[in-house]
Amino acid sequence: MIKMFSRHARTLALTAGFVGMLGLAACGKQEDKSAAAPAPQAAAARVYVVGVESAYAPFSSENEQKEVVGFDIDVMKALAKKIGIEVKFVPTPFEGFFNFLAQGDRDLLISAITITDERKKSVAFSDPYFVATQTIALPAAESKVSKMEDLKPLTVGTQSATSGDELVQQVLGKNSAKIKRFDSTPLALKELENGGVDAVVADEPVVKNYIANNPNSKLRTVTDPSFPKEDYGIAVRKDDPELLAKINKGLAEMKADGSFAAISAHYFGK
Repeated sequence: MIKMFSRHARTLALTAGFVGMLGLAACGKQEDKSAAAPAPQAAAARVYVVGVESAYAPFSSENEQKEVVGFDIDVMKALAKKIGIEVKFVPTPFEGFFNFLAQGDRDLLISAITITDERKKSVAFSDPYFVATQTIALPAAESKVSKMEDLKPLTVGTQSATSGDELVQQVLGKNSAKIKRFDSTPLALKELENGGVDAVVADEPVVKNYIANNPNSKLRTVTDPSFPKEDYGIAVRKDDPELLAKINKGLAEMKADGSFAAISAHYFGK
């Protein structure tokens, strides 16, 4: 009995030792696997998609390398750095600007966008960052036009869905056949050069930039004293008040530290 028990005990001990060794080996493998697991990566920073018009110099346009450049682009880059966000500029047709924003395809819009009560119904605007007005572009030889009312018998070009378009409608009528609408202001001005329209109404800085860069166009400008001043703003969705607050804070800081004035002077002089 004693011998049998001893033999049985030795068998149990050997079995227990073997199982223990398997357990240690298994633990060792688990520890190795755990040690080899990569560390979790930080979530990628959000990139805000900024809709810009690609033919609205000096505010925003494409250069020869198909990069968007201009006053609005430089302002937005400096602003993004100031408030700590990353941005990506995407050329966007102005006529569909606000639809792209509403659908979530764009997070911000900047391109000399006039702040109006009508637009405020669908989007939220930043504090104004630029003040402009409209102007009438005419052939240099044209001397009869000195104000908007003088355009009534003429064929007038304008960019679709702009404040210039709205002004022309007020004088010629909303559905007037004498209004010719174009996808961009430069296209309207080129049509004026070619004699396809008698005048063009558009944002003064854009028209003057076109004339300065196209000296052979032989165009001149007339500013009607009744033209209202227009404030430009950056547009965001109404359901993004946090982003709007950041933008306004950043704009205020840029104006206070002189960085905004430096960008403005580069494009428009002092």
